[in-house]
Amino acid sequence: MVFHDVNLTINRGEKIAFVGKNGEGKSTLVKCIMDEIRDYTGKLTLGHNVQIGYFAQNQAQLLDGNLTVFDTIDRVAVGDVRLKIRDILGAFMFGGEASDKKVKVLSGGERTRLAMIKLLLEPVNFLILDEPTNHLDMRSKDVLKDAIREFDGTVIIVSHDRDFLDGLATKVYEFGGGLVKEHLGGIYDFLQKKQIESLNELQKSPTLSASPITAKTAEAENVAPSDNKLSYEAQKELNKKLKKLERRVADCEAEIEQTESAIAILEAKMATPEGASDMALYEQHQKLKKQLDCVMEEWDEASSELEEAKKQ
Repeated sequence: MVFHDVNLTINRGEKIAFVGKNGEGKSTLVKCIMDEIRDYTGKLTLGHNVQIGYFAQNQAQLLDGNLTVFDTIDRVAVGDVRLKIRDILGAFMFGGEASDKKVKVLSGGERTRLAMIKLLLEPVNFLILDEPTNHLDMRSKDVLKDAIREFDGTVIIVSHDRDFLDGLATKVYEFGGGLVKEHLGGIYDFLQKKQIESLNELQKSPTLSASPITAKTAEAENVAPSDNKLSYEAQKELNKKLKKLERRVADCEAEIEQTESAIAILEAKMATPEGASDMALYEQHQKLKKQLDCVMEEWDEASSELEEAKKQ
């Protein structure tokens, strides 16, 4: 029994956040909506002509590594959108020669951005996004947030990212203790009601209500409730580790922003008649691009470590 007595309606055009501890049923309900899980009691109905687009946590890894960025999008774009592919790629920070990169050389964040463009261009009116901001830097998150805000269909976002959900979600569904509880309003309204500062604190908070079936099963099997709380010293060490990783991520993001600005200035100079023949500019440009790739890799690694640490 993952959850019981769930009764909810998601209306067309709503932007919904699914939040709660890991393992409380967020992904299970998503799989039910997508018809991947059918063995449940109750009734789940999709509206007329609903076309679902799903972004999984491993979506970026499913892209064809041998295609270029442009070709990846060119294969899904239809109609008038085909004339705007370069503009769309530019809006998602794949402008200029970046659109000719092979997918296999992209960083984790770049792959995520590309997978999201691909999804947004498919003929869907209902997006389900599972932790879409993993591996994304602040600038990429802002770009994605704007794109989702402009999407005129319905969106479910499964996420622990408070800042990303702020201004996007108009309703929050909290999963816990076998229940799914509806909270009207944005993510900060929800956090205020719960008297917590971040969604990661939900991992430590008590469940909404003990599931009678879970409790009964434990009693029948004489299973003692496990104590998942970290000791004071362990929690202290974890907090130190989290702060160190957060600093590392923030430092990388600052360096990425500075390097991208420097590259943009160089590219503007290279676009002039004088700059086009200046080989020193090209050498400097290549050096900065390599530097950016290295920092993006370091950021990707630090972000992954931070996400894992937050789950402890």
